[in-house]
Amino acid sequence: MSVFDEDVSADVANEGTPADAGVSAPAEDPAALLSAANAKADENYNKFLLAMADFENYKRRMQRDIEGIVTHHRRTLLERFLPVVDNLERALAVESANDGLRTGVEQTLKGFEGVLAAENVRVIDVLGKPFDPKTAEAIGTAPADDGVAADTVVKVAQKGYTIGEELLRPALVIVATSAA
Repeated sequence: MSVFDEDVSADVANEGTPADAGVSAPAEDPAALLSAANAKADENYNKFLLAMADFENYKRRMQRDIEGIVTHHRRTLLERFLPVVDNLERALAVESANDGLRTGVEQTLKGFEGVLAAENVRVIDVLGKPFDPKTAEAIGTAPADDGVAADTVVKVAQKGYTIGEELLRPALVIVATSAA
C-alpha cells in the first residue's frame, strides 16, 4: 500500500465534516508526500549504487580469474617446451659427422630459445654460485676442488628457468661439499 492509497474518509471524519458531504480533504500534506517520494528515491538510488558496486567487483573478480587461468595455461605450455629444449641441447652435445643434421638441430634449438625469450623465459645462472634452494634443487654432492667453497654449485644437470620474476623450473645441480 502506497502513501497515495490512504483512506481519505478517516481524515475527513476527524476534521468534523461529514464523510458523505462530497468534499474530500487531501490525505497528507504535499510536503510530506514529496518527502516520502524523495526518501524512496534515495533508497532506490542507494540500491542502484550497491548493485553497480557489486557488478564492478564481479567484473574485477572475473578479470582476475581469467588472467589467472591464462597465466596457468601459459606456464603449463612453456613447461612442456623445456624438455624439448633439453633434448635438443643433449643432441648437440654429442659429436656427429653429419653437419647438416647438426645445423638443423641448432636452428631448431634457436627457434625454441627465441620463443622462450619472447615469453620472458630466462635461464637461471647457478654454476659456480652458492647453492640457493629457491632456484635450484640439489640432486647430488661432490667433493669441493681447491678454491671452491662448500655449498657451491659445481655442475648443472638440468637448467632452471624463470618466467619474469617467478620460478618456472628449478635447476637440478651438484653441490660441492667440504672435505671432512
